[in-house]
Amino acid sequence: MVGASSGGDHNLIHRMAMDDPIPWYKKPNLRMMYLLLFPCVIGIEMTSGFDSQIINSAQLLPAWKAYFGNPTGAYNGILASALPLGSVIGLPFIPIVNDTFGRRWCIMFGSVVMIIGTIIQGFAFNGPMYILARGIIGFGLPYAIVAGSCLIGELGYPKERPILTSLFNACYFIGAIVAAGCTFGTQQINNDWSWRIPSLLQMAPSLLQVAFVFFLPESPRYLMSKDRFEEAEAVLVKYHAEGNADSEFVKAEIMEIRTTLEIELEHSKRSWMDLVATPGMRRRVIIGSLLGLFTQLSGNVVISYFLGDVLKLIGYTDPSFQAKYNLGNQCWSLVCGVSAALVVMRFRRRTMYLTGIISILAVYVAWTACTAIFIDTKSDVAAKLSLFWIYAYSPAYNLCFNALTYTYLIEIFPYAQRARGISIFQFWGKAAQFFGTNVNPIGTQAIGWKYLLVYCCWIFVEAILIWFLWPETSGRSLEELAFLFEDKEEFAQRAEAAVTKTVLHHDSDRQSHVVEQEKV
Repeated sequence: MVGASSGGDHNLIHRMAMDDPIPWYKKPNLRMMYLLLFPCVIGIEMTSGFDSQIINSAQLLPAWKAYFGNPTGAYNGILASALPLGSVIGLPFIPIVNDTFGRRWCIMFGSVVMIIGTIIQGFAFNGPMYILARGIIGFGLPYAIVAGSCLIGELGYPKERPILTSLFNACYFIGAIVAAGCTFGTQQINNDWSWRIPSLLQMAPSLLQVAFVFFLPESPRYLMSKDRFEEAEAVLVKYHAEGNADSEFVKAEIMEIRTTLEIELEHSKRSWMDLVATPGMRRRVIIGSLLGLFTQLSGNVVISYFLGDVLKLIGYTDPSFQAKYNLGNQCWSLVCGVSAALVVMRFRRRTMYLTGIISILAVYVAWTACTAIFIDTKSDVAAKLSLFWIYAYSPAYNLCFNALTYTYLIEIFPYAQRARGISIFQFWGKAAQFFGTNVNPIGTQAIGWKYLLVYCCWIFVEAILIWFLWPETSGRSLEELAFLFEDKEEFAQRAEAAVTKTVLHHDSDRQSHVVEQEKV
């Protein structure tokens, strides 16, 4: 039930990368690429974090409430959920742009759309215009996210790839901190600019992407899929071998990528139907869909978008306290997110997922109990413990859903269907976010603390599904993982044999050259 065995430690590419004694910061080309990845790609998720706190923090601003007519219930929900609704509308077209024009152009397109939406949002003069602007931002966001996550996984050196893709999601909290801090500062402005300034600042990550994305190389896997082999080889030689065209590792890597792509494309029509064509692809779709639901329906939206309502349940109604507590929570979440990303290479994927989801369940049960006790007894201790449990949620969530999400998606979906697979994840994630941002304010308003019990039950179901469905993916190259659920006798051995043959042939040539030199 767990999936493929963990025999990936025998993968030649993975072994060669892990045995490399030179750290990335001592490799000038690789170091420069990683430094460029932050503003160009890794920082894309800052927009998502910024957005969650724009809505969360704006609800604490008297000017925002007054301008939009003190929104509550469904109206408050649609103001928050317009962004994921826009994302769902744009998702079907992402693979076309991503696989036709390349990762960088897809990032550029999404970023330009988000800049347009942010300008409209900042100068909105009524509720419908604000909702439309957020929908436009949502339309562009997944183009950048899908292409960016693919580009990180396909450019990164195998030794650091899981850390890079894990840091991608951790940047969510940088955007959240900037938004929470900015909104806290603009509380002192007694007019509409208290919410317009943070709304306009949401374009900052997109401006960075537009400015820097073409300083990055294109994905070598994308280039090979378009028969641009010389360009792909040049990228791999420059960044994975520091310009050494005779590198054994790069020769083996090129052969594995090329062979695997040929095998994949032999069995793929590059259409949405490929996602349900085989049992292995159907299982990937199920995992990607569930992961999208879990990342948004594990109780995090309650904290990210409606923290003010939650704090009111336990007696903390002062807007200044709520803003300070929210800002502190975002800073703490950044620490947890980065820490989880940095240890992702030390633990197996299933271990992190199961530890994280069980911890989330324990935190939610304890938080629910403390909130119920406060409402029943007005206990100051129960209220303070509720504050503690909200903070305790962050390390639990970051351990699995934040640190591993894009690392795992890039590993389980092969190149030919990677963009579509991540788009499926985004669809269910944004649909769940749309559902949560509309239902949460209604639920908390209707049944109060009892609404948290719904999440306790659902998180338990998530833990069961992860136990039975999630395969182990650590310790393998992307090319080997392309056949995670398929017949490895038919597919993976062909790719591995080609790589081994290439390396052995290179070793034989090198030894012959040494013998000739000795004779001379």
